[in-house]
Amino acid sequence: MSDNAFRCCVLLPCSSERSWVVPQRCLGEIVTVPSSDEQPPTEIDWRGQVVPVIDFGGNDTLPWRDHRGGAGLIAVMLGQRDEQCQYFGVAVRGGALGVSDLPENDIEDLPDTGLDFTTAAFRMNGNVYHVPDLLALQRAIGAGDAVIR
Repeated sequence: MSDNAFRCCVLLPCSSERSWVVPQRCLGEIVTVPSSDEQPPTEIDWRGQVVPVIDFGGNDTLPWRDHRGGAGLIAVMLGQRDEQCQYFGVAVRGGALGVSDLPENDIEDLPDTGLDFTTAAFRMNGNVYHVPDLLALQRAIGAGDAVIR
């Protein structure tokens, strides 16, 4: 596999303060969830599995639901198989969802942002992105811990 396959990442807007960059192989699927509610559901049914959903933008100005289409997006993350919670969903907020190669020359490392469940932050193309600690988040969800404060 080429180096580009390992640098190809999904850009997930989770809130106005939190935009994640995750390896494409960590994403199971982006699910369109029909809804009349302004907030995402706490869980969804995905391929026969009940998947808990976390929302980092509950008090945010970025919408979860598209008012024109009457639906919102949930990113289903693939977890480690030997953990209690094998999959979890993250509410996608705003319109900056995308896929990008991470060009080393265009990335500026940033100091610790102080956000829970992140391991690093960087600036790319004028935007700040966070690298989530997916295993820590998976374990916290599996243990029933509150991950949103």
